[in-house]
Parts: sequence; C-alpha cells; structure tokens
Amino acid sequence: MKVMRLLSSLKHDESERGIFHLGRALVKNEHTSIIVSSADEDNDLVRRLKRDGNIYHQLHMNKKSWLSLLQVSSLRHLIEKYEPDVIHVHSRTPAWILHLALRRARVRRLPKLVSTMYGFYPINKYSQALLDVDTIITVSDSVTNYLKKGLRREDVDPTIIKRIYRGIDTRRYPYRHNPSVYWLRHTFAEYPELEHKKWLVFPTVIGNEYGQEWLIDILGNLQEQFPNIHAIIMDDDFRDGDVAHEDFRQRSNTLELAERITYVGSKRNDMREWLSAANIVMALANEPESIGINALQAIHLGTPVIGWDQAAFSEILQPLYPQGLVKKYNANALCKAVRNQLESVTRPEMTNKFTMREMIEETLAVYQGLYDHALAEEQAKADAIAVRRIKKSLKKPAKPILNVAVKNVEPVNKNATVKLSKEASKIVDTAKIAEDHQEP
Repeated sequence: MKVMRLLSSLKHDESERGIFHLGRALVKNEHTSIIVSSADEDNDLVRRLKRDGNIYHQLHMNKKSWLSLLQVSSLRHLIEKYEPDVIHVHSRTPAWILHLALRRARVRRLPKLVSTMYGFYPINKYSQALLDVDTIITVSDSVTNYLKKGLRREDVDPTIIKRIYRGIDTRRYPYRHNPSVYWLRHTFAEYPELEHKKWLVFPTVIGNEYGQEWLIDILGNLQEQFPNIHAIIMDDDFRDGDVAHEDFRQRSNTLELAERITYVGSKRNDMREWLSAANIVMALANEPESIGINALQAIHLGTPVIGWDQAAFSEILQPLYPQGLVKKYNANALCKAVRNQLESVTRPEMTNKFTMREMIEETLAVYQGLYDHALAEEQAKADAIAVRRIKKSLKKPAKPILNVAVKNVEPVNKNATVKLSKEASKIVDTAKIAEDHQEP
C-alpha cells in the first residue's frame, strides 16, 4: 500500500498530527510512505523523516496563499509517478491543490482520499475541499458533532466520519516523570523568583481565545491563603502591537500581581519539563478546544489539570481526571478547584487511553479499509466487464461449417414426371448400343 500525505508545514505541533510516528509505522509494516510539505530538504525534521524510511518531496503549499496553486502540476506529476493508493491531506490549502491535480491525472486507479479536521473550521467554500473525500478524520467528538451540525446531516455514515483522538507518546511523556536536577538549577538561575513556589503553568500564548485573564482571578483571590502561588505563562513578556497581551499586562500591574507572573517564552523545547514540574496545569481557553494536547500531555505525566467542562477538555478529563473539571466561565468554581488541589494534592492515575499507539493503529485501519475497498471495487469492475463479454459472445449467431452460401431448396413433387434433356437422352442411347454389341 502506498500512502501519500500532504501538509502545509512540518513545523506545526508534531504531537498533534503524529507525522513521524505514523510514517515510521507505515514503513515498519512494509508500506510506502510519501510526505509532501513545504519544508526544505536540509531541514532537521525532513532528515528525521528520511532516516525513518519515508520518501520526501518539497512543494510550497503554504496556508491561504494563492501562490500555492502554482504547485498543481508538480503535485500531479508526483501522483502519476507514485500512483498512491491513499492520499491524506492535513489542511485546506493542500486539499484544494490535490483536487485540482487529480482532474487530469493519468493514473491506473484514482487514489482514495482522507482528510483530518483538527479544529472547528468554518463550513464554507474554503473548507469544502476537506469534505469532498472518502473519509474525514475528526480529532474529538466535539469536532464530529460540529461537523455533522454544519453539514446538517446527523445521520452521516460512520465510515465517512471517523473520530480518532490525538495520542501521546508515552515513551516521551512517561508517567510521573521528574525534571532533572540540571534543568531545575538552570531554571532557577534564569528565573530565581520561581524557587519555593507553587507553579500554575499556563501552557500557551496570550490571546483573546486562550483565557489568560482567569489567572488574575485565581491569583487575586488566593494570594493571601497561598503566598507562594505563582503563574508561569508560555509566552514572551512583551509583544509589540498585541492588544490582548497589553491589556493583560496592564491589568496585572494595576492589581499588583505582576510579581506573581513569569513569562518564559513560547519557543521552547522543554515543555515536558515545565508540565511535569507544575503543581497545576491550567486549561482555560475561552473558545472550545478541539484537541487540548497540553492538558493531555500533563495528564500522562501525572500532573493535575484544571480546565473548563467543555469540548476537548471535557472529553479528556471526564474519563481521566474528572475532579479537574470546572463549570465553564465560573470564577468562584475555578478558584475553589485550585484551592482544593493546592491543599490536598490528587494526581491523575496512569492510563493507556489517548496514546500515540492507539492513534496510529486506528489511522492505519482507516488506510487499510480504504485500500481493501479500492481493490474490491477494482475486482468488481473487472468481473462486470468479464460478464458483459460472456453475455455478448452468447448472443452472437452460430457460423456455418462451410463458407458457402446456402440457397432455399423447394420440396420435390412426387407426382411430377422427369423429362430427360437431349444430351441426357443421347448418353442413354449410346449406352444401349454398347450393350447390344457385347451380346453374343
């Protein structure tokens, strides 16, 4: 089986898409894995893909860029070269390029198409290319329900929409992982205000949809009861022209909470250490989350998570850590949950749900199902052609044995007299004379 995957970029959070793990699994199962993205050939992520046995090609299919349409012919050439059995698109721009490339593609059999909806995309013309496929993979039940509601089809065939949760690599995020002493010393040297504090880690950047303003309610209400409470935000301490960032900074300064907040930057490769060292990881997005990958990572590490009871946070915490769910947008309930956790620590139990292995197995099952269906369709088509040929041959009239035209012969009248012609009568007379001479 040949599987081609189309991505705008490899720099997107790899843990959400499982790009490398899925490619490695395809190669391990003796399938062909082809990846097309905009990353340069000398990129570290590309070298990692090639090292795992993937075939890589660079095509600039940047999101929401009309220049990406220039790659239609190049993608068509790749499709004709490899003739993949399944093509998996991970975003809308590559999906449009794919549909245009397939219009004139000269292939023995058209590939089966798979798309993944990673969020609550607007159901409009731009998203239509993701919907015109054989199977749509959604990352949560919330996205599935949103998609069915947007399509106004609550009874969509389950083979068309398949929910596959994003999974965590349990080897990279082992249960009860502890940061190294070196990392802690380095962190305290860089941020001395964090030592001997209760860490509330906010694992995302500041934005209107991410809910950083709820940290002010927590810090303001609990600072007297917990003098060592401290918020850590995975964002830079200043962003020029960012209204949400400036508003948050002004409010925290006005309420004299700035000293209880530390910004550690967004471009870090030690997220695992921050999540495992946290006392609580906060999941406070104002908009419904479709994946909640940071909360899921924290749960697998054994770190308590407190978040709103909605969308992906609800789907993750309900089976794994229900005490972390809070009635959405209720400041009193939020502060109460944080206080209870700081007073008596209760950690999530070790789980085998929402794992990378589970995600890979379910995705490979989708590929295999489409591949088998394509083979069955091809066999049914061949059988139908054979049946038509047999029926056609049976309808043809039988050919005569001799290649001579046959005339209609009229029946002989039994009462008719036979008249000899002159030549025939002469022959008879000659024969009679010969007999007379032979007599003695």
